[in-house]
Amino acid sequence: MKKGLFLIGLVVVAVAVYFIFFNKSDNPANDGPKQQPLAQSKNTPAFTTPFNAVLQAYYGLHDALVNWDTAQASAKASSLQGLLNKVPFDSLKADSSVILAAKSVASNVTSDCIGLAGDSAIADKRRSFAELSENMYSLLQTVKYDQQVIYHMRCPMAFGEDKEAFWLSNIDSIINPYMGTKHPKYHAAMLGCGNVQDSLDFRSK
Repeated sequence: MKKGLFLIGLVVVAVAVYFIFFNKSDNPANDGPKQQPLAQSKNTPAFTTPFNAVLQAYYGLHDALVNWDTAQASAKASSLQGLLNKVPFDSLKADSSVILAAKSVASNVTSDCIGLAGDSAIADKRRSFAELSENMYSLLQTVKYDQQVIYHMRCPMAFGEDKEAFWLSNIDSIINPYMGTKHPKYHAAMLGCGNVQDSLDFRSK
């Protein structure tokens, strides 16, 4: 009798082990929620990876101007220049005319970076940043950057009460680099001054 119970127990254990270790993958409920695949770029990783680094350097430059940090702004402008020079525009999935246009606009951004890094006054750096931002905006349109939405932001009083300027952001919140946190008149009160003028979204729908 005891031997029979022992054999039955062995069978039960064997069946349990089978269901735990071998039958688990057959039950979709055991797999948990599926992760959504990342959005795929129409351009190659050879282009998008270094171009993403360029954008990160641009955002770092934006933050330096927000903080009124001229040394950091110069460093970020130089970094942006160096990273942009490493972008292989020939790897774009585009015809030759688009590639030539992208290289031309990128050359303008490079010149803006050199100018900004050489400016000593924060006001001059911001003027260079305004030109740089517009050229970056044109570059994003030319290459049809499709990794994320890019917002074209507007400050209505960047260089006086009626002189506007623009910048780029990957978020739709206003963090104004022309006013910043240490404005001599407004201090940080105008950091949120501005509006979303436009957005670029070339992601696959």
